[in-house]
Amino acid sequence: MHGRELGARDLAARAGDIAAAGGVRLVTLADGAERGIRALEFRTGSGLAFDVLVDRCMDIGAAEHSGRAFGWRSRTGFRHPGLHEHGDEDGLSWLRSFSGLTVTGGLDHTLFGGEVDATGYRYPPRATVRHGLHGRVANLPARLTGYGERWEDGATGERCVLWAEGQVRQAAVFAENLSLTRRIEADLGGDEIRLIDTVVNPGFEPMPHMFLYHVNLGWPLLDEGSRFVAPVAETVWESGSVAEQGVGHRTLPAPLPGFTEQVYEHRLHALPGGRTGAAVVNDRLGFAVSLEWSPSAFPCFFQWLNLRAGDYAVGLEPSTHHVAGDAAARADDSMIWLAPGESRSYRSAFRVHRGAESIAALDARLEPPRV
Repeated sequence: MHGRELGARDLAARAGDIAAAGGVRLVTLADGAERGIRALEFRTGSGLAFDVLVDRCMDIGAAEHSGRAFGWRSRTGFRHPGLHEHGDEDGLSWLRSFSGLTVTGGLDHTLFGGEVDATGYRYPPRATVRHGLHGRVANLPARLTGYGERWEDGATGERCVLWAEGQVRQAAVFAENLSLTRRIEADLGGDEIRLIDTVVNPGFEPMPHMFLYHVNLGWPLLDEGSRFVAPVAETVWESGSVAEQGVGHRTLPAPLPGFTEQVYEHRLHALPGGRTGAAVVNDRLGFAVSLEWSPSAFPCFFQWLNLRAGDYAVGLEPSTHHVAGDAAARADDSMIWLAPGESRSYRSAFRVHRGAESIAALDARLEPPRV
Protein backbone atom coordinates (compact mmCIF):
# COMPACT_ATOMS: atom_id res chain seq x y z
CA MET A 1 0.00 0.00 0.00
CA HIS A 2 1.20 3.49 -0.93
CA GLY A 3 4.43 2.06 -2.34
CA ARG A 4 5.21 -0.25 0.60
CA GLU A 5 4.69 -3.91 1.47
CA LEU A 6 3.04 -3.86 4.87
CA GLY A 7 2.14 -6.79 7.11
CA ALA A 8 -0.18 -6.73 10.11
CA ARG A 9 2.49 -5.50 12.56
CA ASP A 10 3.85 -2.96 10.06
CA LEU A 11 0.40 -1.50 9.59
CA ALA A 12 -0.35 -1.55 13.34
CA ALA A 13 2.84 0.46 13.95
CA ARG A 14 1.65 3.16 11.55
CA ALA A 15 -2.07 3.31 12.39
CA GLY A 16 -3.96 2.54 15.57
CA ASP A 17 -7.02 1.52 13.53
CA ILE A 18 -6.97 -0.47 10.28
CA ALA A 19 -9.65 1.94 9.01
CA ALA A 20 -6.81 4.36 8.24
CA ALA A 21 -5.88 1.98 5.41
CA GLY A 22 -9.26 0.52 4.47
CA GLY A 23 -11.85 -1.89 5.76
CA VAL A 24 -15.55 -2.75 5.91
CA ARG A 25 -18.16 -0.62 7.70
CA LEU A 26 -21.86 -1.37 8.23
CA VAL A 27 -24.18 1.63 7.73
CA THR A 28 -27.90 2.15 7.20
CA LEU A 29 -29.22 4.37 4.41
CA ALA A 30 -31.66 6.91 5.80
CA ASP A 31 -33.50 8.89 3.12
CA GLY A 32 -35.94 8.53 0.26
CA ALA A 33 -36.70 5.17 -1.33
CA GLU A 34 -33.41 3.80 0.06
CA ARG A 35 -34.38 4.41 3.69
CA GLY A 36 -33.67 1.44 5.95
CA ILE A 37 -31.31 -0.49 3.67
CA ARG A 38 -28.23 -1.87 5.41
CA ALA A 39 -25.06 -1.39 3.38
CA LEU A 40 -21.48 -2.57 3.89
CA GLU A 41 -18.95 0.01 2.72
CA PHE A 42 -15.77 -1.65 1.40
CA ARG A 43 -12.58 0.42 0.95
CA THR A 44 -9.43 -1.42 -0.11
CA GLY A 45 -7.06 1.56 0.14
CA SER A 46 -6.02 1.28 -3.51
CA GLY A 47 -8.83 3.61 -4.58
CA LEU A 48 -11.35 0.76 -4.96
CA ALA A 49 -14.55 1.40 -3.00
CA PHE A 50 -17.92 -0.34 -3.27
CA ASP A 51 -21.12 -0.88 -1.28
CA VAL A 52 -22.73 -4.26 -0.59
CA LEU A 53 -26.51 -3.85 -0.18
CA VAL A 54 -27.33 -6.35 2.57
CA ASP A 55 -31.08 -5.92 2.21
CA ARG A 56 -30.98 -6.32 -1.56
CA CYS A 57 -29.55 -9.85 -1.89
CA MET A 58 -26.08 -8.55 -0.91
CA ASP A 59 -25.76 -7.17 -4.43
CA ILE A 60 -23.08 -4.55 -5.10
CA GLY A 61 -24.54 -1.07 -5.51
CA ALA A 62 -22.21 1.90 -5.93
CA ALA A 63 -18.66 1.05 -7.10
CA GLU A 64 -15.78 3.35 -7.98
CA HIS A 65 -12.02 3.60 -8.23
CA SER A 66 -10.13 6.77 -7.27
CA GLY A 67 -13.30 8.80 -7.64
CA ARG A 68 -14.25 7.30 -11.02
CA ALA A 69 -17.54 5.43 -10.85
CA PHE A 70 -18.03 2.20 -12.78
CA GLY A 71 -21.13 0.73 -11.12
CA TRP A 72 -24.25 1.98 -12.91
CA ARG A 73 -26.50 4.36 -10.95
CA SER A 74 -30.02 4.44 -12.40
CA ARG A 75 -32.84 6.86 -11.67
CA THR A 76 -34.50 4.35 -9.30
CA GLY A 77 -31.79 4.56 -6.67
CA PHE A 78 -31.21 1.58 -4.40
CA ARG A 79 -34.88 1.12 -3.59
CA HIS A 80 -35.87 -0.60 -0.36
CA PRO A 81 -37.19 -4.13 -1.08
CA GLY A 82 -40.25 -3.42 1.06
CA LEU A 83 -41.43 -1.09 -1.72
CA HIS A 84 -41.09 -3.73 -4.43
CA GLU A 85 -44.26 -4.92 -6.21
CA HIS A 86 -43.20 -8.24 -7.70
CA GLY A 87 -46.45 -9.01 -9.53
CA ASP A 88 -47.14 -5.56 -10.95
CA GLU A 89 -46.84 -4.35 -14.56
CA ASP A 90 -47.01 -7.84 -16.02
CA GLY A 91 -43.79 -8.75 -14.26
CA LEU A 92 -41.81 -5.67 -15.36
CA SER A 93 -41.90 -3.97 -11.94
CA TRP A 94 -38.35 -5.33 -11.42
CA LEU A 95 -37.29 -2.29 -13.49
CA ARG A 96 -38.41 -0.01 -10.65
CA SER A 97 -35.58 -1.39 -8.49
CA PHE A 98 -32.93 -1.82 -11.19
CA SER A 99 -29.65 -0.12 -10.25
CA GLY A 100 -26.11 -0.95 -9.16
CA LEU A 101 -23.03 -2.84 -10.28
CA THR A 102 -24.73 -6.21 -9.74
CA VAL A 103 -28.38 -7.21 -9.74
CA THR A 104 -28.86 -10.95 -9.26
CA GLY A 105 -31.42 -12.93 -11.25
CA GLY A 106 -32.91 -16.14 -9.84
CA LEU A 107 -33.08 -18.30 -7.87
CA ASP A 108 -35.74 -20.32 -9.68
CA HIS A 109 -36.31 -18.04 -12.67
CA THR A 110 -34.36 -15.59 -14.87
CA LEU A 111 -35.05 -13.59 -18.02
CA PHE A 112 -38.53 -12.49 -19.06
CA GLY A 113 -41.60 -13.49 -17.09
CA GLY A 114 -44.36 -15.88 -17.94
CA GLU A 115 -46.47 -18.69 -16.61
CA VAL A 116 -44.99 -22.16 -16.11
CA ASP A 117 -46.12 -25.47 -14.67
CA ALA A 118 -46.13 -25.77 -10.87
CA THR A 119 -47.66 -29.22 -10.42
CA GLY A 120 -44.33 -30.46 -9.03
CA TYR A 121 -45.12 -28.59 -5.83
CA ARG A 122 -48.16 -30.88 -5.38
CA TYR A 123 -50.54 -28.18 -4.22
CA PRO A 124 -53.70 -28.29 -6.38
CA PRO A 125 -54.59 -24.57 -6.07
CA ARG A 126 -51.14 -23.74 -7.50
CA ALA A 127 -51.26 -25.47 -10.89
CA THR A 128 -49.01 -22.83 -12.44
CA VAL A 129 -46.68 -20.09 -11.20
CA ARG A 130 -46.21 -16.69 -12.84
CA HIS A 131 -42.75 -15.12 -12.78
CA GLY A 132 -41.64 -11.54 -13.27
CA LEU A 133 -38.51 -10.35 -15.06
CA HIS A 134 -35.38 -12.04 -13.59
CA GLY A 135 -37.19 -13.55 -10.62
CA ARG A 136 -37.49 -12.54 -6.98
CA VAL A 137 -34.09 -12.86 -5.35
CA ALA A 138 -32.71 -9.36 -6.06
CA ASN A 139 -35.37 -7.87 -3.78
CA LEU A 140 -34.91 -10.22 -0.83
CA PRO A 141 -32.94 -9.13 2.28
CA ALA A 142 -30.02 -11.22 3.48
CA ARG A 143 -29.35 -12.50 6.96
CA LEU A 144 -25.89 -11.03 7.57
CA THR A 145 -23.72 -13.73 9.13
CA GLY A 146 -20.45 -11.82 9.34
CA TYR A 147 -18.11 -9.19 7.94
CA GLY A 148 -14.75 -7.62 8.72
CA GLU A 149 -11.04 -7.81 8.03
CA ARG A 150 -8.89 -10.95 8.36
CA TRP A 151 -5.11 -11.34 8.04
CA GLU A 152 -3.95 -14.50 6.23
CA ASP A 153 -0.55 -16.05 5.56
CA GLY A 154 -0.01 -16.90 1.90
CA ALA A 155 2.73 -17.94 -0.48
CA THR A 156 3.69 -14.30 -1.03
CA GLY A 157 3.41 -13.24 2.62
CA GLU A 158 0.70 -11.71 4.73
CA ARG A 159 -2.45 -10.27 3.20
CA CYS A 160 -5.52 -8.69 4.72
CA VAL A 161 -8.84 -9.89 3.26
CA LEU A 162 -11.90 -7.68 3.57
CA TRP A 163 -14.99 -9.91 3.60
CA ALA A 164 -18.72 -10.18 4.14
CA GLU A 165 -21.06 -13.16 4.11
CA GLY A 166 -24.81 -13.55 4.27
CA GLN A 167 -27.67 -15.87 3.42
CA VAL A 168 -30.74 -15.16 1.29
CA ARG A 169 -33.67 -17.57 1.51
CA GLN A 170 -36.23 -17.68 -1.30
CA ALA A 171 -39.09 -19.85 -0.10
CA ALA A 172 -42.84 -20.26 0.18
CA VAL A 173 -45.12 -22.94 1.56
CA PHE A 174 -46.11 -25.31 -1.30
CA ALA A 175 -43.65 -23.57 -3.68
CA GLU A 176 -39.94 -23.01 -4.22
CA ASN A 177 -37.39 -23.52 -1.42
CA LEU A 178 -33.86 -22.35 -2.25
CA SER A 179 -31.06 -20.71 -0.28
CA LEU A 180 -28.20 -18.51 -1.51
CA THR A 181 -25.06 -18.09 0.59
CA ARG A 182 -23.06 -15.15 -0.74
CA ARG A 183 -19.50 -14.23 0.20
CA ILE A 184 -17.75 -11.11 -1.08
CA GLU A 185 -14.01 -10.55 -0.68
CA ALA A 186 -11.43 -7.92 -1.59
CA ASP A 187 -7.79 -7.59 -0.54
CA LEU A 188 -6.52 -4.58 1.36
CA GLY A 189 -4.46 -2.70 -1.22
CA GLY A 190 -6.08 -4.64 -4.08
CA ASP A 191 -8.13 -3.83 -7.17
CA GLU A 192 -10.23 -7.03 -7.28
CA ILE A 193 -13.68 -8.00 -5.97
CA ARG A 194 -14.36 -11.73 -5.56
CA LEU A 195 -17.94 -13.01 -5.53
CA ILE A 196 -18.50 -16.55 -4.20
CA ASP A 197 -22.07 -17.86 -4.31
CA THR A 198 -23.53 -21.20 -3.29
CA VAL A 199 -27.17 -22.07 -4.04
CA VAL A 200 -28.62 -25.07 -2.21
CA ASN A 201 -31.94 -26.88 -2.11
CA PRO A 202 -32.45 -27.36 1.64
CA GLY A 203 -35.78 -29.14 1.24
CA PHE A 204 -37.10 -32.55 0.28
CA GLU A 205 -38.35 -32.14 -3.31
CA PRO A 206 -36.48 -31.22 -6.51
CA MET A 207 -36.37 -27.48 -7.18
CA PRO A 208 -35.96 -25.59 -10.48
CA HIS A 209 -32.87 -23.37 -10.50
CA MET A 210 -31.83 -20.58 -12.85
CA PHE A 211 -29.14 -17.98 -12.04
CA LEU A 212 -27.79 -14.85 -13.70
CA TYR A 213 -25.61 -11.87 -12.82
CA HIS A 214 -26.79 -8.59 -14.36
CA VAL A 215 -23.49 -6.68 -14.13
CA ASN A 216 -24.10 -3.04 -15.01
CA LEU A 217 -21.31 -0.64 -15.96
CA GLY A 218 -21.89 3.09 -16.34
CA TRP A 219 -20.33 6.52 -16.78
CA PRO A 220 -17.53 7.62 -16.69
CA LEU A 221 -16.15 4.15 -17.50
CA LEU A 222 -18.80 3.99 -20.21
CA ASP A 223 -18.49 6.95 -22.55
CA GLU A 224 -18.17 7.72 -26.25
CA GLY A 225 -15.40 5.49 -27.64
CA SER A 226 -15.44 2.95 -24.80
CA ARG A 227 -14.86 -0.62 -25.99
CA PHE A 228 -16.52 -3.95 -25.21
CA VAL A 229 -13.86 -6.68 -25.15
CA ALA A 230 -14.54 -10.42 -24.90
CA PRO A 231 -13.34 -13.67 -26.53
CA VAL A 232 -16.44 -13.92 -28.71
CA ALA A 233 -16.50 -17.11 -30.78
CA GLU A 234 -19.96 -16.50 -32.21
CA THR A 235 -22.99 -14.26 -31.67
CA VAL A 236 -25.83 -16.76 -31.48
CA TRP A 237 -28.76 -14.36 -30.97
CA GLU A 238 -29.50 -10.65 -31.08
CA SER A 239 -32.62 -8.58 -30.43
CA GLY A 240 -34.53 -7.09 -33.36
CA SER A 241 -33.47 -3.58 -32.31
CA VAL A 242 -29.90 -4.32 -33.47
CA ALA A 243 -30.82 -4.35 -37.17
CA GLU A 244 -33.26 -1.46 -36.74
CA GLN A 245 -30.80 0.94 -35.09
CA GLY A 246 -27.49 0.09 -36.72
CA VAL A 247 -25.49 0.62 -33.51
CA GLY A 248 -22.57 -1.75 -33.06
CA HIS A 249 -21.69 -3.53 -29.84
CA ARG A 250 -17.88 -3.26 -29.89
CA THR A 251 -17.13 0.49 -29.85
CA LEU A 252 -19.83 2.39 -28.02
CA PRO A 253 -21.33 5.78 -28.84
CA ALA A 254 -22.28 8.71 -26.62
CA PRO A 255 -25.78 8.58 -25.08
CA LEU A 256 -28.52 8.43 -27.72
CA PRO A 257 -31.98 9.94 -27.09
CA GLY A 258 -34.74 7.40 -27.72
CA PHE A 259 -32.38 4.41 -28.01
CA THR A 260 -34.07 1.00 -27.67
CA GLU A 261 -32.12 -1.56 -25.65
CA GLN A 262 -30.07 -4.08 -27.65
CA VAL A 263 -29.31 -7.56 -26.34
CA TYR A 264 -26.87 -10.12 -27.71
CA GLU A 265 -26.11 -13.68 -26.71
CA HIS A 266 -22.45 -14.47 -27.41
CA ARG A 267 -20.71 -17.82 -27.25
CA LEU A 268 -17.31 -17.18 -25.68
CA HIS A 269 -14.00 -18.98 -25.99
CA ALA A 270 -12.37 -20.24 -22.81
CA LEU A 271 -9.34 -18.31 -21.60
CA PRO A 272 -6.05 -19.78 -20.37
CA GLY A 273 -6.81 -21.47 -17.07
CA GLY A 274 -10.30 -22.50 -18.19
CA ARG A 275 -12.24 -19.37 -17.24
CA THR A 276 -13.83 -16.81 -19.57
CA GLY A 277 -14.69 -13.15 -19.25
CA ALA A 278 -15.52 -9.75 -20.68
CA ALA A 279 -14.60 -6.12 -20.05
CA VAL A 280 -15.43 -2.52 -20.81
CA VAL A 281 -12.40 -0.35 -21.60
CA ASN A 282 -12.12 3.45 -21.64
CA ASP A 283 -8.80 4.15 -23.40
CA ARG A 284 -9.09 7.93 -22.96
CA LEU A 285 -9.19 7.54 -19.17
CA GLY A 286 -6.80 4.58 -19.11
CA PHE A 287 -9.48 2.77 -17.13
CA ALA A 288 -11.12 -0.65 -17.58
CA VAL A 289 -13.21 -3.10 -15.57
CA SER A 290 -13.24 -6.83 -16.31
CA LEU A 291 -15.37 -9.72 -15.10
CA GLU A 292 -14.24 -13.35 -15.22
CA TRP A 293 -16.21 -16.50 -14.38
CA SER A 294 -16.26 -20.25 -14.93
CA PRO A 295 -18.04 -21.29 -18.16
CA SER A 296 -18.99 -24.60 -16.55
CA ALA A 297 -21.07 -22.67 -13.99
CA PHE A 298 -22.31 -20.01 -16.40
CA PRO A 299 -22.29 -21.52 -19.92
CA CYS A 300 -24.26 -18.61 -21.45
CA PHE A 301 -23.45 -14.91 -21.76
CA PHE A 302 -25.51 -11.87 -22.74
CA GLN A 303 -24.40 -8.34 -23.57
CA TRP A 304 -26.96 -5.63 -22.77
CA LEU A 305 -26.68 -2.21 -24.39
CA ASN A 306 -28.80 0.49 -22.79
CA LEU A 307 -27.38 3.52 -24.57
CA ARG A 308 -30.44 5.73 -24.09
CA ALA A 309 -29.72 9.23 -22.78
CA GLY A 310 -30.52 9.25 -19.06
CA ASP A 311 -30.24 5.45 -18.72
CA TYR A 312 -26.74 5.00 -20.19
CA ALA A 313 -25.32 1.57 -19.27
CA VAL A 314 -23.74 -1.62 -20.59
CA GLY A 315 -24.54 -4.98 -19.02
CA LEU A 316 -22.37 -8.12 -18.84
CA GLU A 317 -24.59 -11.10 -18.00
CA PRO A 318 -23.18 -14.56 -17.27
CA SER A 319 -26.12 -16.96 -17.13
CA THR A 320 -26.95 -20.59 -16.48
CA HIS A 321 -29.48 -20.59 -19.34
CA HIS A 322 -29.96 -19.30 -22.86
CA VAL A 323 -31.89 -16.16 -23.72
CA ALA A 324 -35.16 -18.01 -24.46
CA GLY A 325 -35.70 -18.40 -20.72
CA ASP A 326 -37.70 -20.53 -18.31
CA ALA A 327 -40.40 -22.18 -20.47
CA ALA A 328 -37.86 -23.02 -23.19
CA ALA A 329 -35.48 -24.52 -20.62
CA ARG A 330 -38.24 -26.79 -19.35
CA ALA A 331 -39.20 -27.77 -22.90
CA ASP A 332 -35.67 -28.71 -24.02
CA ASP A 333 -34.69 -30.29 -20.66
CA SER A 334 -31.93 -27.74 -19.96
CA MET A 335 -33.63 -26.58 -16.75
CA ILE A 336 -31.47 -27.25 -13.70
CA TRP A 337 -33.29 -29.34 -11.09
CA LEU A 338 -31.53 -29.31 -7.73
CA ALA A 339 -32.15 -32.52 -5.83
CA PRO A 340 -32.84 -32.37 -2.07
CA GLY A 341 -29.61 -31.26 -0.40
CA GLU A 342 -27.88 -30.55 -3.73
CA SER A 343 -25.92 -27.32 -4.22
CA ARG A 344 -24.21 -25.36 -7.00
CA SER A 345 -21.34 -22.91 -6.57
CA TYR A 346 -20.42 -19.84 -8.63
CA ARG A 347 -17.09 -17.98 -8.34
CA SER A 348 -16.54 -14.74 -10.24
CA ALA A 349 -14.07 -11.85 -10.04
CA PHE A 350 -14.23 -8.18 -10.98
CA ARG A 351 -10.96 -6.34 -11.56
CA VAL A 352 -10.06 -2.72 -12.19
CA HIS A 353 -7.28 -2.12 -14.74
CA ARG A 354 -5.42 1.20 -14.83
CA GLY A 355 -3.06 2.57 -17.45
CA ALA A 356 -2.17 1.64 -21.04
CA GLU A 357 0.12 -1.25 -20.07
CA SER A 358 -2.51 -2.92 -17.87
CA ILE A 359 -5.18 -2.44 -20.56
CA ALA A 360 -2.90 -3.91 -23.25
CA ALA A 361 -2.44 -7.00 -21.07
CA LEU A 362 -6.22 -7.22 -20.59
CA ASP A 363 -6.79 -6.97 -24.35
CA ALA A 364 -4.26 -9.75 -24.94
CA ARG A 365 -5.93 -11.99 -22.35
CA LEU A 366 -9.50 -11.48 -23.52
CA GLU A 367 -8.85 -11.43 -27.27
CA PRO A 368 -5.74 -13.56 -27.89
CA PRO A 369 -4.80 -14.41 -31.49
CA ARG A 370 -6.76 -17.42 -32.79
CA VAL A 371 -5.07 -20.05 -34.92
